[in-house]
Amino acid sequence: MLSPPGTRIIYDRKFLMECRNSPGAKTPPSDLPDIPGVTSPSVEELKVENHHVQSCEEKVSTGEEEQFDMDI
Repeated sequence: MLSPPGTRIIYDRKFLMECRNSPGAKTPPSDLPDIPGVTSPSVEELKVENHHVQSCEEKVSTGEEEQFDMDI
């Protein structure tokens, strides 16, 4: 449905928040190209994420680390 020229469609916050949980919003388009770092994680991002998960697991297992790890 097209809106007439010069008009705007305005959605309220509640409607948009409900749309966020719909199945269509969680499924990427089928014809979306695979672009590393844009539409899929890049190889470097996957390595960093895996390293971060492993280091977090190591810290949890020792039980002697601080509660929060902060980068300053």
